[in-house]
Amino acid sequence: MGKKLLEMKEEFLQGQEFSEHYHDLAPEYALARELIAARQRAALTQSEVAERMHTNQPAVARLESGRQMPTWKTLRRYAEATGTHFEVRLVPSDERAQGAERPQPESP
Repeated sequence: MGKKLLEMKEEFLQGQEFSEHYHDLAPEYALARELIAARQRAALTQSEVAERMHTNQPAVARLESGRQMPTWKTLRRYAEATGTHFEVRLVPSDERAQGAERPQPESP
């Protein structure tokens, strides 16, 4: 029987070049996961989001693939189409490296 996907991933991550490329792409894939989650929370298909954005389903699929970074305008349109808004945060590097949880806003 072949190796499991997670085992293969761990082996590949042992190589420095692969590991660097993998970690460099993490923000793109995190954004893709957020886009998909927003669409799923809104109970919409890619086609429905595309219609609301005045584009086509393949364009939405490309956004959700994480292979390219969308423009701010595209992110706004996607957010509007899914009934959400997007935020930009700059997180200290040590938090990202440690996988620290997002700080909660203080109560007024």
